[in-house]
Amino acid sequence: MSTLFIIILVGLITGIAIAIISRSFGVEANPLEEEVKALLPGANCGGCGFPGCAGYAKALVDKSARPGACAAQKPEDMKKMAALLGASVDTREPKVAVVMCSGDDHHATRQAQYNGINNCRDAMIVAAGAKTCTFGCLGLGACARACPFGAIEITPYHLATVHKDLCRGCGKCVQTCPKKLIRLVPKSAVIHVHCSNPLKGPVKFKACKAACIGCGKCVKAAPENMRIDGGIALAQINYGNPPPEELASVCPTHALRK
Repeated sequence: MSTLFIIILVGLITGIAIAIISRSFGVEANPLEEEVKALLPGANCGGCGFPGCAGYAKALVDKSARPGACAAQKPEDMKKMAALLGASVDTREPKVAVVMCSGDDHHATRQAQYNGINNCRDAMIVAAGAKTCTFGCLGLGACARACPFGAIEITPYHLATVHKDLCRGCGKCVQTCPKKLIRLVPKSAVIHVHCSNPLKGPVKFKACKAACIGCGKCVKAAPENMRIDGGIALAQINYGNPPPEELASVCPTHALRK
């Protein structure tokens, strides 16, 4: 009986102490910050440059930031936020993530079979992964797990693919990919060079039949939209003036595609 009494007494004293400390040192929430935070997606991706949605909301209320930095925010919520804060919106072109690789199991050869931890970063430590192309997508889903919007799918043939309609361009997958294969590009661009291997054409074509071999056909057909940097056998898109979808037909390996 005395033991039970002591436990209850200790619990009561502890509860009173916590209440006093909370009242004395607790920080009252700013109602405006809470309203602003409610208009953010809650992904806490850090793409805005602040520590999560709460950090961005605080910066907005403090007027050290303006609406428009959150790529994942819905346009209607952005407008509501601007009206609430009496601020203008920093407009920018919407972006989406693209996996710059075509090396699925149908096209890429393998140097080994990987049976380790199902994580891209861990697999890369083992001889840069199982695929012969050491620049290629490992297909183990680190990017898909990191995406707060479920926009990335890993195909049965070990290649990450982004669903453009679901992607908000937060950039969390870009930070997660150990191969640096994912880029944020303008949403208006319709085709991309799905290859990141800078080696000579014959070398990478041996490892992946869907690699960009640096033949230059796309550059010749649309020099204002495409380029090949010196010393790298890899076509690059001018995202300031992206090419039309029809240009994809000139690529012999189909690395240039949607």
